[in-house]
Amino acid sequence: MTIRSGLCAVLAAVVTAATLTAAAAPAEAAPRIRSCSPSANLTGYSDALDKTTVDGVYVGNLSSLAVDTNGRLVALSDRSQLFTFDRHGLPNGVVRLVDERGQQLDSEGLAIQRDGTRLVTSEYEPSVREYDRRGRLLGRLPVPENLQEYQVTNRTFEGLTLDDGGRKLVASMEGWLTTDGTDTRRFQTWQRDRRGEFRVDRQFAYMGDTGYGISEIAAVGDGRFLVLERSFNNTVGWTAHLYVADPRRATDVSQVAHLADRDQRVRFAKKTLVAKLEGCPSLGAPTRFPVQANPLIGNIEGMAITGRRHGVLHLTLVTDDDQNPAAITRLYGLDVRLPRC
Repeated sequence: MTIRSGLCAVLAAVVTAATLTAAAAPAEAAPRIRSCSPSANLTGYSDALDKTTVDGVYVGNLSSLAVDTNGRLVALSDRSQLFTFDRHGLPNGVVRLVDERGQQLDSEGLAIQRDGTRLVTSEYEPSVREYDRRGRLLGRLPVPENLQEYQVTNRTFEGLTLDDGGRKLVASMEGWLTTDGTDTRRFQTWQRDRRGEFRVDRQFAYMGDTGYGISEIAAVGDGRFLVLERSFNNTVGWTAHLYVADPRRATDVSQVAHLADRDQRVRFAKKTLVAKLEGCPSLGAPTRFPVQANPLIGNIEGMAITGRRHGVLHLTLVTDDDQNPAAITRLYGLDVRLPRC
């Protein structure tokens, strides 16, 4: 394995997020060897989570990552499970989540508030629910009717992030609405009111790459978002594109019933490519898929900003193995420098 000491080398410094960039980078790997693009460098990977268990629960099917209030990592499974990690970057507990009827969620997006409560999306409905640390359901956020009525089943809220110091919540649709063009993605926002409750706010439109779905988003703190798009085809296997999106001049499309691709009536969020991750060096990573052009890449679903240093964001990413023997639960470290606003 290329990265030092496996999982701990990638995640141990999540305990102190500001030092993660330096801790995750193998000293022997020169930047030119790790370069994915002029704006992104791979710092390493780890397969130490693959096919493991904690408290008798399979650690896999991971769909989202977030940093907890104690600086440690939390990982969300699409099987309604939240995994916590210890100071060494190893999983040390699991909390099971259920909906109002006690049923399992198709849980995909995760954001953690300052008081430690968890906001979790289910992409099947779509929905956003709030849970305490022990997994007790505290409530459910309102969702606009158009996103419920015209959804493509199982292609709704995949990404979730908090912005503006926790006062704004943003969810991204993995796919399109049946009333929109197939490359168009809607982002839904909520604004926290004076009572501390989230109220439905604006929607904005984002043009996805053809054949790609949005798997995760992360607010960078200046009104922009990192957007992770990923796709699979039988020729090259998994690919993933990382963009920075700027919605600050985008049109509010909450009252626009039909939104065509490249619709001239509205201003889409501006997107700028950071890196095509299939262009990263493979670092000798193995793959079990019969077709995978870059063996390092899998179904990357989770992404969290786990460090900031000298204008560089350190990202930790994770793949969803779908509990498939041929797939690998893999963590990546990625340093990115964003373009100026």
